[in-house]
Amino acid sequence: MTKLKKQIRSALAFIILMGFVSLFSDIVYEGARSIAGQFLGLLGASAAAVALVAGLGEFIGYSFRLVSGYLADRTKKYWLFTLIGYGMNLFAIPMLALVGNWQLAFVLLIAERFGKALRKPARDTMMSYAAKQVGSGFGFGLEEALDQIGAVAGPVFLSLVLALKSGEEISKYRFGFAILFVPAAVSVALLIIARILFPAPSQFEKDSQDVEAKGKFSRKFIWYLIAICLIAAGFADFPFIAFHVSQEKVFAASLIPILYALAMGVDAAAALVFGKLYDKFGVTILMVSSGLTAMFAPLVFLTKNPWVIAVGISLWGIGMGAQESILKAVVADIVPKERRGTAYGIFNTLFGLAWFLGSFTMGILYGISIVAMVVFSIMMEVFAIVALTRLKK
Repeated sequence: MTKLKKQIRSALAFIILMGFVSLFSDIVYEGARSIAGQFLGLLGASAAAVALVAGLGEFIGYSFRLVSGYLADRTKKYWLFTLIGYGMNLFAIPMLALVGNWQLAFVLLIAERFGKALRKPARDTMMSYAAKQVGSGFGFGLEEALDQIGAVAGPVFLSLVLALKSGEEISKYRFGFAILFVPAAVSVALLIIARILFPAPSQFEKDSQDVEAKGKFSRKFIWYLIAICLIAAGFADFPFIAFHVSQEKVFAASLIPILYALAMGVDAAAALVFGKLYDKFGVTILMVSSGLTAMFAPLVFLTKNPWVIAVGISLWGIGMGAQESILKAVVADIVPKERRGTAYGIFNTLFGLAWFLGSFTMGILYGISIVAMVVFSIMMEVFAIVALTRLKK
């Protein structure tokens, strides 16, 4: 076997191993996110307090990535940031089983988001080194597909725990959080194994000779940031979609989680397919996925036909899959490896901010005119395609 083939196999093994780390970690925090609001309510938190926890957690989860990405690049301690981040990210959740008031639960939930912010740019940077060996799109797509298995399994598992466990309501939630220690421990154990087997993932990719590595980011990266901000601004959160279909009484309440599971299944498949297509056709595929994503809003919000809405939610899932695979792959392809941690920090921070502002705008427009909200969503995706055309040129 040639040296190149060995390196490709080694990179693929690293991606799969880290994909299973994501799978088990998503069981933990996606499962927790599905019941955290109800748990805070049982502890006496008001609706305003629950909203504050969710909003502040997401703000910290995205904004601190700007700092952690820069520090990871400066220190080159990618594994250190990843290990500490996962430790905070995962073990804060089982500790919720021990809290007696919502204020302490608030602290732990913020710690979970902070941990993700700490490890995300460093982890994505290491993944990019390996992904470059197998195709950036396919590498990130494979990792996302494994990740989404956990994202589906976590909420379903917690739902079964709450349904089958007897006793007081709050004790069911405590048991659910406590049992999440098992997948958390498995995830960290796999992460430690990855650290032992692959101590220097940067060796998967040669050092860049590009002068941009020590200078300013290229104009390509600036145009790309504009494009991803527009993509994010026109993309609705699933809770917003769930609110709409619930208000319109299109689906029974018990079927809405099934819609989410459908979207996550499409997400996993789309990440693999579109990631592979990106490796062959480049940014054009991101333009195609943005075009498909633009159609989700009219299909979901302008009709009451359950099948049409299901198609719209599937297109939403395609958008999610493309975001989690292609968007990170493009950063790997246009930013020198020496500055990639900083680039992922900037990318994640601006993406999160644009998503928040876009969602807030769509929420306001929804109360005024649903048609206006749909037009806003479509136009953001169209403008994103224009920006991507500029990037391609």
